[in-house]
Amino acid sequence: MNITGLDTLVFAVDEVDATATYLLDYGLLPAGAGRFEALDGTAIVIAQRDDPQLPRPLASGNALRKTIYGVPDAAALDAIAAELLTDREVRRLPDGSIEAEDDLGFCLGFKVAVRRSIGLGAEAINAAGAAPQRAPNQLGVDTEARPLPRALSHIALFVPDTEKGERFYIERLGFRCTDRLVGAGPFLQPAGTLEHHTLFLIQTPPHMQGIEHLAFHLGGPNEVFMAGTRFAARGYQSFWGPGRHTMGSNWFWYFNSPLGCRFEYDADMDLHDDTWIPRELPAKADSTQVFLFQAREKWAPVGGPPPAAGQQHA
Repeated sequence: MNITGLDTLVFAVDEVDATATYLLDYGLLPAGAGRFEALDGTAIVIAQRDDPQLPRPLASGNALRKTIYGVPDAAALDAIAAELLTDREVRRLPDGSIEAEDDLGFCLGFKVAVRRSIGLGAEAINAAGAAPQRAPNQLGVDTEARPLPRALSHIALFVPDTEKGERFYIERLGFRCTDRLVGAGPFLQPAGTLEHHTLFLIQTPPHMQGIEHLAFHLGGPNEVFMAGTRFAARGYQSFWGPGRHTMGSNWFWYFNSPLGCRFEYDADMDLHDDTWIPRELPAKADSTQVFLFQAREKWAPVGGPPPAAGQQHA
């Protein structure tokens, strides 16, 4: 199955206006009808919790109502429909997409991908011993820059049965495991991308089932730090980071959100082809991050010592 990655995540919320403000402050762009987009068109969609057009909620009450994956063309869409129709209902929607449930009860959608090329370069560095990536007088820091999310990267799901979920995504939808945190779950990559993972499954009790976090790509670690610093300065609560993950190697910074999950800024994820041999590491702190910083107020080496540790952003 040629799934290229995530397209759209649909949430049911109680406070639409407050949630919209959060999404705008995070850096997503308004596109109408509750849709908020990254630069490539991938998006978050929010609707009032009691909207009758939403798919049914999970028993846990989690705000995530639907995960929509992109495919390259109609033939790939038809192949997914034919596979899933062998043992479950597949609904054809007016927009041409299809909808079904996975083996754990999550509502899935599939459509021809909305992702568009955005033609942006990556962050450039100058390193001793290597040819410069920035020309003389080209600055590495632009204090006026406003980094925006470039693309919907990945999601992590709390699930009651990671083995059952992994079998479904691998055997029915063509994902593969790239790495595994033993005691937590697998990182899964669909066939149409080389990115380390699009989906991470985490074993939890049934009452916790739902989305744990979602991530959007930025242009590099500098953008993660800049976007996160500005987001925290607006009063949003930093949950984890900034730091760098071990599996996937992506830089990260997570924030709490009103959507019942964390929002992550990430950058510089590993790419893997089918020659990659998955690793297995225990699910503990040393396996999940190479290093971790703690956000705190800005400080300059004048006028006294830096603020105490208790004065960092919440």
